[in-house]
Amino acid sequence: MSDTSPDTLLLTVFLRHDQSNNLDTIQSRLKDAEWWDRFPPPDVEIVSWYVAMGFGQIVTLRLPASRLAEVNVELERSAWGVFRTECYPAYDFMPVRERIKERVRKGGK
Repeated sequence: MSDTSPDTLLLTVFLRHDQSNNLDTIQSRLKDAEWWDRFPPPDVEIVSWYVAMGFGQIVTLRLPASRLAEVNVELERSAWGVFRTECYPAYDFMPVRERIKERVRKGGK
């Protein structure tokens, strides 16, 4: 996808491990919820997916803003009860940074 259109956002999802469950239990629950087939929804790009030991998983997705609700529903459907979730939407600041840099270079604020 790698879309950088104005309606595209990045979504960082923190999937905090529930340490009251061991790995076998977590994997079983994710399988039952069809997590690996359903998340993220089709045509939502995975930018990165890391495991942070002692914390959980950190996933960054790129998607059209219009698909945000769909991603949220899938997290509620298949991640809740396995992970504590936190979501942080963001946007590509580089074009904005370049405009500011150019404006400042020309004497503006």
